[in-house]
Amino acid sequence: MYAPERQQEILRLARDGGRVDVLSLAEEFKVTAETIRRDLKALDRAGLVRRVHGGAIPAGRLDFEPDLTERESTAADEKDRIARAALAELPAEGSVVLDAGSTVARLAAALPLESTLTVVTHSLPTAARLADHPGIQLHLIGGRVRQRTRAAVDAWALRAYGEIRADVLFLAANGFSAEAGLTTPDLAEAAVKRAAVAAARRVVLLADSTKHGQEHFARFGDLTDVDLLITDTGLAPDDAAAIERTGTEVVRA
Repeated sequence: MYAPERQQEILRLARDGGRVDVLSLAEEFKVTAETIRRDLKALDRAGLVRRVHGGAIPAGRLDFEPDLTERESTAADEKDRIARAALAELPAEGSVVLDAGSTVARLAAALPLESTLTVVTHSLPTAARLADHPGIQLHLIGGRVRQRTRAAVDAWALRAYGEIRADVLFLAANGFSAEAGLTTPDLAEAAVKRAAVAAARRVVLLADSTKHGQEHFARFGDLTDVDLLITDTGLAPDDAAAIERTGTEVVRA
């Protein structure tokens, strides 16, 4: 296959899937990772894709947002390890906020039956997982529910978060980096995330390594707002060290 043919196929894959990564493309096309990086660089120069950490997304798709089912099945093993590691950050007693996100929902599902916590969330899937938990006092934040994420947003949600002060927030993000901070595709969801950060004394970001270097349309904070990042071993040690230099502790589960 000639380079232009391969690049056209890479562009198709990026548009169909919303993202491509270097290692998977190298395996699929039986070429080196460096060859794929050159292809992505050529597509980036042509304005057809935007390069991100480890791969690329289609140009003009900084607002790309996978649906709930796709997010649940992406990097499932890594998300399970992150959720298990996050259990150590739960207070023995007290209050936690659970953001809307597939990894945070896994944490909710993993809460031990003996846990006695006050839990606040604006995520319908997370609330459903905790509704029958015997030791949880569950508070569901209301508002307009976004169909794509099943998360409550807008004025009701913002007002409710303005009225509480929780011990720990377990935060989700679609993209994170030391340079671009914390981003998500939707402005309304970004506003709720920002309000949740302000409502907690400690912020723990749960994000798998594929989100490192991604940038989305709506920015809701900096990594300096995060006390602890729990991610997976796919985040390179050098990248972890760069994040820790900003003051955020990093755990690679």
